[in-house]
Amino acid sequence: QVQLVESGGGMVQAGGSLTLSCAASGSILNINTMGWYRQTPDTQRELVAVVLSGGTTTYSDSVKGRFTISRDNAKKTVYLQMNSLKPEDTAVYYCNVDWVLVRDQNMGAKEVFDIWGQGTQVTVSS
Repeated sequence: QVQLVESGGGMVQAGGSLTLSCAASGSILNINTMGWYRQTPDTQRELVAVVLSGGTTTYSDSVKGRFTISRDNAKKTVYLQMNSLKPEDTAVYYCNVDWVLVRDQNMGAKEVFDIWGQGTQVTVSS
């Protein structure tokens, strides 16, 4: 079983910063793309940023230049450094992994797809 545990959300004033972390746990052999998405009660879940296993990053236009995604493969953790936060960044932020190779109970390996964390609330006040 693979789990993603997020931390680092909270409340901050506009212009402030927060760093989100998401750690993957389980008998993980390899992880492909790790990313962050966000959702509000009025919007569908949207991509914030993703980082491929080799380090290539992609950002939504709304966060480019303000947010930085990074990963530590040894720790199986992805980070989202959020600077110059705006009230419109207020949302529940979800960590996602698109593909994981895990060791199964027979000491073989199996693929697990599209895993989500439980979400962490980020609130930016004006």
